[in-house]
Amino acid sequence: MKIPRIKIPRWIGFVAVRYISRGRRSSPSPVLSVLGIATGVLSLTIIISVMNGFQMGFIENILEISSGHLRLERLPPESEIMELSGELAELPAVLSVLPFRELNVLLRGRFPNPRGALVRGVPVDALERDPGLAGRLEMIDGSFDLHRPENIVLGAELARHLGVRVGDQVSLLSISLALGDEAGAGLHYTVSGLFRSGFFEYDIGWGFINIQTAAMLSPETALPVLGIKLVNRWHDLRAMNEVRGALELSGLVEEAGGISLLSWRDYNRAFFSALRTEKLMMFILLGLIFIVVGLNIFQAQRRTVLERREEIGLLRAMGASDTAVRLVFVWDGFMIGLAGGGIGLGLGLLIALNIQAFFTLLEGVVNFLISLVNNLFIFFGVYIGTGEFAVFSPQIFYIREIPSRVIPHEVALIFVFGFLSAVLAAWFASGKAAHTRPAEVLRYE
Repeated sequence: MKIPRIKIPRWIGFVAVRYISRGRRSSPSPVLSVLGIATGVLSLTIIISVMNGFQMGFIENILEISSGHLRLERLPPESEIMELSGELAELPAVLSVLPFRELNVLLRGRFPNPRGALVRGVPVDALERDPGLAGRLEMIDGSFDLHRPENIVLGAELARHLGVRVGDQVSLLSISLALGDEAGAGLHYTVSGLFRSGFFEYDIGWGFINIQTAAMLSPETALPVLGIKLVNRWHDLRAMNEVRGALELSGLVEEAGGISLLSWRDYNRAFFSALRTEKLMMFILLGLIFIVVGLNIFQAQRRTVLERREEIGLLRAMGASDTAVRLVFVWDGFMIGLAGGGIGLGLGLLIALNIQAFFTLLEGVVNFLISLVNNLFIFFGVYIGTGEFAVFSPQIFYIREIPSRVIPHEVALIFVFGFLSAVLAAWFASGKAAHTRPAEVLRYE
């Protein structure tokens, strides 16, 4: 079946361009409409990119440091986890497998008050086994050395609260210690390294020790867990089937109340749902910009239709159809949406991909103006103090630089929103032009 081609007369585009060019001289509405669409696309692109940077940073920190893409939990205490992790690491969908044990303890350093922390026991070659973990832990002092059983690696903020540095000793307190003279006695560990992950909760509440030491400290509560990283975390369901097959071959079966295999979607469901809802609400709130701009375009096009009733009547008298006359004004909206969306998208991507330089420039301009005002007041004998302005001050926000992540399909969706707001506004505003009757308009001409 041959699909018929829809032919649009060339004169429609010519008349639309004439209307916009002449309207730009007599009225600023076309220019303001383009600027409105550009501003909406620009702001939404930058805000969503920065939001993606923060959210994806948090998500990747959680997945790479804490939960993994898959977690194999509630393994029997006597399981050969090293051998099992080696078998699972050979699966095509698996990137790495890291066995670990966790226990909650109290740590005490030079300061008298102890602080609660989660201590994770990992193999001495944990960073070699798990490149994702190695990429997220920045060792700011010392090294990730767990070869000696009494070594411990602490988060930088946790070490600061304990008042310790590399080479100092900390006491580990627990009511379930299997070692020591009495339950609740303290064991002394030497700080071998300090790490910073960029995620405050980990830097202030986490430590790493040797996995064998963790097993001896609390064999009943620090059960073995396997954190599995995938080649593609979005293929987690297929990878779970592969892992289940490997477990059956190893004689371990996932059962209710026994071994459990969790995906990252299940393990962090509440947190990820909150982030998704936050982004959706931000899309809706910022999308109101396009509604306001669309109403502006609608009113401007309706005014244009009323101003050009005689010209519309003449076009109708020369044989132009209802649809053709309407397409003249829709073409105006098409060009406004394309120009505004293109300008906003280009500038938005330029700023989003260079967000750090943009904020550095912004902070420099603001600090220059603040300095200028201060000098002016000092000239009149008034001192109002000095201070450096920062959009995201490291003293308030736990970040060193502003993250930005551009997701192509979201940027394309923003452009489509801006473009369609102009086209749809022009379409609804041109409805009256399509029903204009030449005889009524030209009766008194």
